[in-house]
Amino acid sequence: MTTAAVAGASGYAGGEIVRLLLGHPDISIGALTADLSAGRLLGTVHPHLVPLAGVELQPTTPQTLAGHDVVFLALPHGASAALVAQLPDDVVVVDCGADFRLTDARPWERFYDTPYAGSWPYGLPELLIHGGGRARAALVGSRRIAVPGCYPTACSLALAPGFAAGLLDPSDVVIVAASGTSGAGRGMKPHLLGSEVMGSMSPYGVGGGHRHTPEITQNLTAAAGAPVSLSFTPTLAPMARGILATCTARLAEDADPASVRTAYDAAYSDEPFVHLLSEGQWPRTADVLGSNSVQLQVVVDENAGRVVVVAAIDNLTKGTAGGAIQCANLALGLPETTGLPVAGVAP
Repeated sequence: MTTAAVAGASGYAGGEIVRLLLGHPDISIGALTADLSAGRLLGTVHPHLVPLAGVELQPTTPQTLAGHDVVFLALPHGASAALVAQLPDDVVVVDCGADFRLTDARPWERFYDTPYAGSWPYGLPELLIHGGGRARAALVGSRRIAVPGCYPTACSLALAPGFAAGLLDPSDVVIVAASGTSGAGRGMKPHLLGSEVMGSMSPYGVGGGHRHTPEITQNLTAAAGAPVSLSFTPTLAPMARGILATCTARLAEDADPASVRTAYDAAYSDEPFVHLLSEGQWPRTADVLGSNSVQLQVVVDENAGRVVVVAAIDNLTKGTAGGAIQCANLALGLPETTGLPVAGVAP
């Protein structure tokens, strides 16, 4: 049995990793660590994780993480690099933070306040790459994997097939996406208080200010094989979990509108976690709750000459923890779907 440690298990992402691992037939849970919550019982911070409620959270140190086959890092951005440097090379490390996602140091230095640490294989298996293939190929057997951000997961899977097929113009991409409050983590922030969020939506990171912008651009550029110009506007929605991303791009000059849906169907027909809905059916965050699934719908707005793709994910499952376990399965040589729910929870 493969053993896994979860660093940052007291947070939302870490708790979600633990929840999913409880149902994984081939991975057993070892050390659970935290920073400020070290010494507390897991059940006091995650009462829903009943089977492990009496487990004490340990400090996040290389010594605590030693001896495991897999280490999941659910730490604040910038905290992973120094810790990873002290872990053995043969351990599978799956980082849910941003430390190793970007292949260019310049956007890292603009959006983050720690030194650039380099890049790892990018953990979005379904991402199409220009010229053929998917990001999955670099993940099989890998010892180091960088899990995507939640917005990049939804937005990249929404538009990559159109770019890979040469159907979209990379010079004019506009995305507006709404996220639940858990995407901001568990720290106390005044603008995330219930009284501030309930009954209200608000934008943030407007005008290219959100740190997921270069990551989405990086992914879409890889799919298009050419630089992509992106305007990305995130919004905060009055819900705990979920992302609904409305992603648009101008139809390429010589593209046949009738070929757009065909390209998406071909791209995702064999992908177990990406589901192109029947025509006329639209994604809802409620339908992917607790699942590792992405639901998509694509249409061509012929009056505007634009392709519109709407994507829904659970930001904590497919957007973080489920994606991390999906990548760990690939690294360990297990079936990619092992231990991961496809069906959501309703109502």
